[in-house]
Amino acid sequence: MSYRIGMDTIRLKPTERLAHTEYCSNDALMRAVTGLDPLKDDGARRLFNDAWQLDFLWMTNDGAIPWAQRGRTTDMGHAEFLEGGRDKRESRHCPFSSVDQVWEFDAVEEYGLPDSDELVRYYERWHRDTQAANPEQVCPGGYYKTLVSGAIEAFGWEMLLTAASDQDKFERVLDSFFRLSMHHYRAWSRTSIEVFMCHDDMVWSEGPFVHPDFCRRVIFPRYARLWRVLKDAGKVVLYTSDGDYTMFLDDLAEAGLDGFCFEPMVDLDTVVGKFGKTHVIMGSKVDCRALTFGTRDRIRAQIEATLELALGCPGFVFAVGNHIPSNVPVENALFYHDYLSNHWYL
Repeated sequence: MSYRIGMDTIRLKPTERLAHTEYCSNDALMRAVTGLDPLKDDGARRLFNDAWQLDFLWMTNDGAIPWAQRGRTTDMGHAEFLEGGRDKRESRHCPFSSVDQVWEFDAVEEYGLPDSDELVRYYERWHRDTQAANPEQVCPGGYYKTLVSGAIEAFGWEMLLTAASDQDKFERVLDSFFRLSMHHYRAWSRTSIEVFMCHDDMVWSEGPFVHPDFCRRVIFPRYARLWRVLKDAGKVVLYTSDGDYTMFLDDLAEAGLDGFCFEPMVDLDTVVGKFGKTHVIMGSKVDCRALTFGTRDRIRAQIEATLELALGCPGFVFAVGNHIPSNVPVENALFYHDYLSNHWYL
């Protein structure tokens, strides 16, 4: 049933309730909901997804071999985020000693292009296995390191920002990530997926980190070419970026995407006002900071403010847009879901 609600929502068809997804790494919450430890039982997350009536699972796959095994990458480290701090790691030295090395970089030469037919088979097998393991949820295809996110992984933020100081040279570098992405997007277009998630963190929490004109001249036309390959194959294209991309909503729509996935920094009123009847909208006004530090009244208010907008949108998928991490108190998360699931019927 959840799969049907997910796909009908993505296709902008009527459903009996709002569609739902979450991005949850809260092991204590999953233990409380399922009685199983997700660190010891692979079935815990699937039971959680069903118990919380998730209709869509956010996922991407950039291929079988990580870039770090194929060429130079920069590991910027990771702060404690998961339970017990098991994801913490220190930063690694950047392999690029000068900005000139970045400007000379070519992602296709560095990481290579896997054989097309083998890549299609890999993606198709991964998708079929994933969907079979999660029959109640829509499992999309997707690509994470599209343009800017690819540059972040390769260079790290400090060297990337230095390289962006020369827009013409930086465009040539980004074009190499575009050519690499296009190879993977074409492979994904030949699979049986119905939905594709394009991920690219091309803004910060306060908006773009380069001039908007650069984004409009360099990034969005390349998105349009990537998305056209998928749309010509009948796929629904959704887009995710962290941060605030409110100022670029029209640009993204004009580039051809079918739906927006975003954090609460993106202005939901603007998204609904412009695209509530025509596009998938995946997010909410519910902020994980309210779940972590707020009162139940604050959580309830954010849910209600979202529902006022969402119930009139055929493609709305409700989510805590910036994640349910491990520091969210279980009782707050349970209250959030209980209140939402009692008020999401259309």
